[in-house]
Amino acid sequence: MCDTLVSLTDDGVLFAKNSDRDPNESQVLEWQPAADHRAGSVVRCTWLTIDQAPHTNAVLLSRPWWMWGPGRRCSWMRWSMWGAEIGTNEHGLVIGNEAVFTRSAREGDPGLLGMDLLRLALERCADRHSAVQEIVRLLELHGQGGPCSFEHGRFTYDNSFIVADPDGAVVLETAGRTHATEEVNSRGRSISNGLTIAAFARAHSDPLRSRVADAAVRRSQTQDMAVGADGVLDLFAALRSHGPGRARPRYSPLNGALSAPCAHAGGLLTSTQTTASWVADLRSQPQHWATGTAAPCTSLFKPVRVSEPVDLGPAPANVFDPHSLWWRHEVLHRAVMRNPGALLTRYRGERDDLERHWSLEPPASAEAFRSADQLTALWSERVDEAIAAKAAPDVRPWIVRRLWRRWDEAAAIRG
Repeated sequence: MCDTLVSLTDDGVLFAKNSDRDPNESQVLEWQPAADHRAGSVVRCTWLTIDQAPHTNAVLLSRPWWMWGPGRRCSWMRWSMWGAEIGTNEHGLVIGNEAVFTRSAREGDPGLLGMDLLRLALERCADRHSAVQEIVRLLELHGQGGPCSFEHGRFTYDNSFIVADPDGAVVLETAGRTHATEEVNSRGRSISNGLTIAAFARAHSDPLRSRVADAAVRRSQTQDMAVGADGVLDLFAALRSHGPGRARPRYSPLNGALSAPCAHAGGLLTSTQTTASWVADLRSQPQHWATGTAAPCTSLFKPVRVSEPVDLGPAPANVFDPHSLWWRHEVLHRAVMRNPGALLTRYRGERDDLERHWSLEPPASAEAFRSADQLTALWSERVDEAIAAKAAPDVRPWIVRRLWRRWDEAAAIRG
């Protein structure tokens, strides 16, 4: 599950998205350069091979670990994956997609995933209107469908998108090969895991699955946050929110802490965890901010740019790897969530001060990631010391503790 929001401020466009996936589904930032392609070239997406464009833009993507780039394949996987949950391109176009539950979705039907459509539009288009047109063209030509998860091979859904550029934003919602669009004309707009364009929603929504996803509950919060945001710090706070007045997640035995934008796994029906977060400032020269790690409430937003690739080390997978940026942060994240009220305070003020400073004077991306890695190690030591001193007992419900032990064991992570 996910949340995407856009704010049309007096100075320009702000965008934010949380990508919610399975707890061990690490996510990676990937830079792809612009390229020209020979006539007759094809591109292999997740389930389909389609015609390639003559030229593709330089892009920066945030994608689940199992979505391998073109031409790469794991011998132990039966598919080759391609796409992204969030991304931007060299023209300042930015897109976030959402799973939406409709009566049109069919298990296993071959088609393009929403993550494929997102990347294809970024690679081929320069502005929001051409991107929407390209997604619709590809949707009508190829359809959408097929498994959308590594852990749950039968899980499938349709998609909605916020497509933004420095001049505005468009909401695009789909059901099968049909669609509806809405230009954002208000101060703010958000989408979650349910259809929001009224007539289209009445015709196509699956209300039961949308309710299990708490789509309306989260959207009621993000909509207010989108209207009220004036800068990137407001959007960092929006993505970290555990709900109005809540300092820590509130867990449901059915869907965990899915009732707020900063999602934490811990339910029997859904295993949804925020695995990556992104904020885009399109008000002048586009500046993007990404965690590159799970749980924005425990993470640090770093400045990233399409034109400034960063070597982040080995790409993560679904098992613990101390050489992986994403998994090194998981040691901190999973420790803090035992008792965020007592443990997050060990470093939250320092983190917030650094983000305020960076928002005014963004450092080079490589420098920011080096600093973040050093701070993650320091903060992990502080949190471990507090746990060892029995200063922070685990306050999570027993079912949440049990589920996380299972996910930790599957990932072979220490804890």
